[in-house]
Amino acid sequence: MGLLLLLTSTLLSSYFHPGSVVNAQHTFTIRDISLSIEPSTDVTRGTNVTVRCKVTVSSSGQEALSREYTIFKDGSIVYTKTTSSSEDFLYPLPEARVSNSGKYKCKIKIGDRQSTSEAKKLTVRGLSKPVLHLNKGVVTEGEELTATCMAPGETGSIFFYFYDNSKEIQEKLVNSNQAVAELRFRSTGIHKIHCAYTVLLTPDSFKSEESNSVTVSVKELDITVVLEISPQYSIFEGDRLNIFCSIQTSQRSTEKMFLYLSEGTSLLSSGAKKVNHSMVALAKTGGLMLECRMEMGHLVKTANKTLPVTELFSAPTLTVSPAEVFQREPMTLTCKSESFASERLQSRDLTYTLYSLGNPLKSGNSGIFSGKALQHEFNYTCTARAKGIEKHSQTLTVRPRVFVSAPKISVSGKAILGQPIQILCESDTGSLPINYTLWKGYGIEDMTTVHMPFQKALFTVSISKPEEIKLYMCEANNGRREEGPFGARLTANVTVPLSHAMLSVLPALHDISEEGHLNLICSVEGTPPVTFKWYRVGESQPLNATTSDQVHKDYEFPVITKAHSGKYYCEAFNHAKNIVRSNEVTVEVRMAMWKKALIGGICLLIVTVLVLVFGLYFRSKRVRVDRAAVSVWSERKPEAGNDEESSMVSNEPDVEYTEVVHPRSADPARVPLRKGTDTVYSELQNSPHGAADHHDYGSVEYAELNGEQPEISQHHPQDSSYQDLPEPVD
Repeated sequence: MGLLLLLTSTLLSSYFHPGSVVNAQHTFTIRDISLSIEPSTDVTRGTNVTVRCKVTVSSSGQEALSREYTIFKDGSIVYTKTTSSSEDFLYPLPEARVSNSGKYKCKIKIGDRQSTSEAKKLTVRGLSKPVLHLNKGVVTEGEELTATCMAPGETGSIFFYFYDNSKEIQEKLVNSNQAVAELRFRSTGIHKIHCAYTVLLTPDSFKSEESNSVTVSVKELDITVVLEISPQYSIFEGDRLNIFCSIQTSQRSTEKMFLYLSEGTSLLSSGAKKVNHSMVALAKTGGLMLECRMEMGHLVKTANKTLPVTELFSAPTLTVSPAEVFQREPMTLTCKSESFASERLQSRDLTYTLYSLGNPLKSGNSGIFSGKALQHEFNYTCTARAKGIEKHSQTLTVRPRVFVSAPKISVSGKAILGQPIQILCESDTGSLPINYTLWKGYGIEDMTTVHMPFQKALFTVSISKPEEIKLYMCEANNGRREEGPFGARLTANVTVPLSHAMLSVLPALHDISEEGHLNLICSVEGTPPVTFKWYRVGESQPLNATTSDQVHKDYEFPVITKAHSGKYYCEAFNHAKNIVRSNEVTVEVRMAMWKKALIGGICLLIVTVLVLVFGLYFRSKRVRVDRAAVSVWSERKPEAGNDEESSMVSNEPDVEYTEVVHPRSADPARVPLRKGTDTVYSELQNSPHGAADHHDYGSVEYAELNGEQPEISQHHPQDSSYQDLPEPVD
């Protein structure tokens, strides 16, 4: 029981330790994090530098939070620590070195939250002076010594350099503050050795001052390389040379020595202690360079000699004649050495050989070879020999020229009368350069030479008539012939610029009427195809545009109205690009014939109606009087000769009502006087003869019953009988 209590107490004390987080639900926030470098961001070597990381955290309880700090230098982690302290986190750099220079950042992580500060750059200036140590002060040729260069107190990646006097002889890259190098010296005497180093900090580097200088004495070994040549003077090509390579030494053992005899880059012989070689001397530019080389471990000793060798004969030169040879034409190749040593050689001692695989040529005297040129290019070489010496010429490439073919003639662009015309002469085959001649008729017009493949033989001419174009032809020549082949005469279409534009219309101007058609015909003189455009005066856009292979074209209005009246013109152009304009034509659209006929018929109808109306009006007019009138009747028979009226007589007696004004009586007692305009209506029976009997009562006054002013009319008696009028009625 006591053991159980002790265990429980231990667990509780460890759980509630002051540096632990006891509440899993503890709330906090990282408010700010910053990094500073003390005492400064720019310090000298040996300064104690502190990188301070300051973090501000807000939390809801008093419990300490577990904080994980990470320090970065140039993006790489250099230090990590976990603590529960809320104090600033410090990263010390005691006695800072140049290798401590860089950009520093601080990161804090609490639980699942983290934050990183901004970067600050630290610069440390100054490097320690390097120190050089050598394990030996005196060595012999080829002997090694060990040199150690140290950079006290420095860290990081360091390049160490070792110098013999001022010449760099070795370099080492290490990640420590010292480097060891094995040095050897090829020359004897006194050598002064020193070193230096460079600290690498990407992207910068810092170089130190030079170290102390240490003197090394290099002693020569008693070994001599001997090179002997026989003969040594007046050496000509073909002479036999005997060469001896050996060593002289006082050392007892020569087991590690080895000899190499070479001429230029060619190794002639090799061996131990002594080497011999025999060879035929060859003339070379700068002489014959021989070397005897001795190697013993890292020790190398040499002996060199240069022998001047007189040329026995020069390298042959291969030439072709003629210089420009055409396919299948005869040619001559000559192989010849221009110079030879007359004291050792005669010209007849030289022999020449031509190498021409696949095209053997006939050999002549003294290196002359003849044959025919091939149809394609071919390489030739020759060799000259004398006294065992053989020399080769440079390769001669014979490129047979191709005779030019008959030239073709054409017009470049378009041939327009009155404008410059460019004529092109061109051959399908033929080696350059080619001379082209332009002929007009039987006379030379111009000449030109084509040197490059992209060049063209262009001639500029002008003609006054289209048929002149047929007079031109071309001649081409690229050989030694006086005349080259002629081509055919030029055949080309010549464009004649347009002229005399004229606009006409169908039908005739006086026959243009509504609902008819109208054709605007534009005609020109010149070469088709022609582009025609029709315009109405006052409008910028054409009514129509078309291209025709004829010199005339029409534009039709299928149905016209009064709105088509106006002025019209046309324009035209062809490949000559000159625009011609026609005359202006005034079109007046007249009224349609059926409209004219309709208007005439309507007018005639109106006149006819008016005549009938007025006729009826005058026929139905009655006599009116302004005095009293009586009504009388009379019966009138139709006249015998009036068939039209007789046909209209009915069975009933023809009774006519008329207004009669009583005549003034001479006797006032008999006829009483009436007032006003009293009217008496009487029935007048037509007379048997078709006319009413009337008496001449003199002037009669009529009065309109509707109150109009009285009118006076005059009656004339007719040749007919009259009946007595009845008595007036009151």
